[in-house]
Amino acid sequence: MLDTDLYVACIDLRGRRALVVGGGEMAAEKAEALHASDAAVTIVADDLNVRARALVDSGGARWEQRPYEAGDLDGCLLVIAAHEDRAVNERVYADAEARSMLVNVVDVPELCNFISPALTRRPPITIAVTTSGASPALAQRIRAEIDERIDDAYAQLARLLDAERDWAKQNLPDYGARKRFFGSIVGGSPDPIELLREGRDAEVTRAIDAAKSEALG
Repeated sequence: MLDTDLYVACIDLRGRRALVVGGGEMAAEKAEALHASDAAVTIVADDLNVRARALVDSGGARWEQRPYEAGDLDGCLLVIAAHEDRAVNERVYADAEARSMLVNVVDVPELCNFISPALTRRPPITIAVTTSGASPALAQRIRAEIDERIDDAYAQLARLLDAERDWAKQNLPDYGARKRFFGSIVGGSPDPIELLREGRDAEVTRAIDAAKSEALG
């Protein structure tokens, strides 16, 4: 994938069916991540490791204890193959491609039409890092460095800005005006992130009010 400019998107998986083929450690990790996004997860595998079994026992995934079949893809939005047998993974990829489905064969970039990035989460903020499959280990290092830099103050500011979205839509005439309004807050001086880190929330609120007044002229 190194020679491909990947299209990056965040997918709403709530209630959507997602399939994981395999019952080992990597399959368990992927199933947990899908469950965390509220997908309806099915695992197809002859056996499960302790981690995957715990997810099933908790209700986070459904287990089909048998070999993979092409019909397992029916109704699914995406599939992740992490079987110990490469031939099974190749079959999953071919079946999914024939259906124009999203498919990822773990650690085999040439058998993927999407990849799972390393994530830093500060809800509602999610930052994704990918090396286009070149080195997941490097992506994890970059993610860890970002994780140290992006603290809860960013998430707090995101929530404050989200609370102003309706006001901006109702009072500002177009996208450009709304972009300038939010940009004036995020890029304001003093830096709102530093103010929030110091517990000076009231000053950020006053800065938002001042930006409103200025935006209205």
